[in-house]
Amino acid sequence: MRPSGRSRHQKRARAQAQLRNLEVYAAQPHSFVFARGRAGRSVRQLSLDLRRVMEPLTATRLQVRKKNSLKDCVAVAGPLGVTHFLILSKTETNIYFKLMRLPGGPTLTFRINKYTLVRDVVSSLRRHRMHEQQFTHPPLLVLNSFGPHGMHMKLMATMFQNLFPSINVHKVNLNTIKRCLLINYNPDSQELDFRHYSIKVVPVGASRGMKKLLQEKFPNMSRLQDISELLATGAGLSESEAEPDGEHNITELPQAIAGRGNMRAQQSAIRLTEIGPRMTLQLIKIQEGVGEGNMLFHSFVHKTEEELQAILAAKEEKLRLKAQRQDQQAQNVQRKQEQREAHRKKSLAGMKRARAEADGDSDAEDPGAPPEAEGPGQEEEDEAEYFRQAVGEEPDEDMFPNARRRRPIGLSGKKQRVKEQKQPNGGGDRRPPKAKDRPWGAQAKLRPRGTTWDNGRGRGRTRLPKRVA
Repeated sequence: MRPSGRSRHQKRARAQAQLRNLEVYAAQPHSFVFARGRAGRSVRQLSLDLRRVMEPLTATRLQVRKKNSLKDCVAVAGPLGVTHFLILSKTETNIYFKLMRLPGGPTLTFRINKYTLVRDVVSSLRRHRMHEQQFTHPPLLVLNSFGPHGMHMKLMATMFQNLFPSINVHKVNLNTIKRCLLINYNPDSQELDFRHYSIKVVPVGASRGMKKLLQEKFPNMSRLQDISELLATGAGLSESEAEPDGEHNITELPQAIAGRGNMRAQQSAIRLTEIGPRMTLQLIKIQEGVGEGNMLFHSFVHKTEEELQAILAAKEEKLRLKAQRQDQQAQNVQRKQEQREAHRKKSLAGMKRARAEADGDSDAEDPGAPPEAEGPGQEEEDEAEYFRQAVGEEPDEDMFPNARRRRPIGLSGKKQRVKEQKQPNGGGDRRPPKAKDRPWGAQAKLRPRGTTWDNGRGRGRTRLPKRVA
């Protein structure tokens, strides 16, 4: 078997590094960017461009359907570790942008006064610079003019800062900073300018010809006599290729950056190229919860302290009544459950009692009669049973008065009485049952010759004796 290229310690270190990276990635803020309602084609494209700004810590291929509510998105966001919602919507008059912090708020609502899509920004540039490697890391957030203008400005600045992971200036790798997100506040118009730039670092102190050689963009040198002409004067280069650099964008690099000539402790220029989108925002209101809750700030509605206290008292009273109704409902549910359980127990007890009464002596144990009542009655019952077995007939009523008489099998008492009433002789002459332990001849001797028997229908017949040959 061919050995692997890594040792056991290398594999373990690699696995631990991957685990640390996953933990760090999970601790960073993540976002959902989507449009709701009938936003239109332009607003939906703006949401896709805004999703491009938030990469890579956003759901790039997120699809929100019409039937999905905000509660559905919040329920999905929890297991995925999503911390912010950026929602675009459109009404008949304006376009709105909502920034929500999960899971408990607050919610900032902005009105979009102006916006420009990425394609429009790129088409207006003479040379744009945008590639996929720029979107492998989150942008650098720059907030300008967010001074002491009120608590709502402080809250708004905190919300924008929490959209992106924090940066440690002592440990940050400059090669990971490829984009810049600038949010500028204008105190006069109370509007926010949203701009997105691409960052490019180039060395300074060299002629334009030297920069071309360092960037591997060789100019046309067919008209030059020597290479020194290119390095000294920059002949053959257009003035548009040379961007004006000054003290506003030249700095000393604390570490080496990818690119030719960008060495540590060397002077380099920071150049920004806008890649879009653009937005001009105006803060409308701030709510306490996720899309609902107390109004913390409103740009057009201003209330006095007494009105705020009255609103707060009304809200507390509403919450108190709601809690009271919930307690009452819980008590009603408990009471109904207890009544249902008591009724069930009572029904089961009645069913058991009815079953015991229906079974009678077969299932229930017969407690028996008192000792003083078991004397003569029990003896006469035994004698009557002996007479039945010996003779095969029912004894007369005056023979054993205390003995119970047997009910004929097959007919109930009421039917038997009706049958006896229909018989002409009252049913007194009845055919005795056939004895099992006696021959038929013995039974014939007990009957007199020519006796008439009742066949149960009121008609009699005469049984003649057998003729002897």
